[in-house]
Amino acid sequence: MRTWPARRWAVATAVTVLAALVIGVPTGVVPTPVYTRMTPVLWWNYPVWLVSSALEGLLVATYVRIGAAEAPETAPRERPRTTRAIGAGLLSAFAVGCPICNKIVVLAIGVSGALSYFAPVQPVLALASVALLVHALVRRLRTANVCRVPS
Repeated sequence: MRTWPARRWAVATAVTVLAALVIGVPTGVVPTPVYTRMTPVLWWNYPVWLVSSALEGLLVATYVRIGAAEAPETAPRERPRTTRAIGAGLLSAFAVGCPICNKIVVLAIGVSGALSYFAPVQPVLALASVALLVHALVRRLRTANVCRVPS
């Protein structure tokens, strides 16, 4: 990442801010007049929200092409494998979200079930989300360094 050009860092920053808004606003971590969270934001919601957003930004930035030496026109283009990253982002949203504001959880197990069973699982979802994002980022960075095409 030390050798990343400004273009990659700009994409990483923009995606980090976008991910912070996409995760933070609907979950009520970022207070807005549009949505009121029914349970208080817990202390660990903020670091998980910020770390997840930053990791999403860095991960998306690894897909930004730097120059012709990295992916020449004759090389076959592979579709980015983003399913795990999207899944990890969704896990982040479920982890920091209000347990009784989540319509899917309330529909499945009710309000008391959401507070009794889903709320205690949210820190585990947070750890899983961050672990998946770190794993995906490390794999992308290792692959980028190993598979360089000589110019």
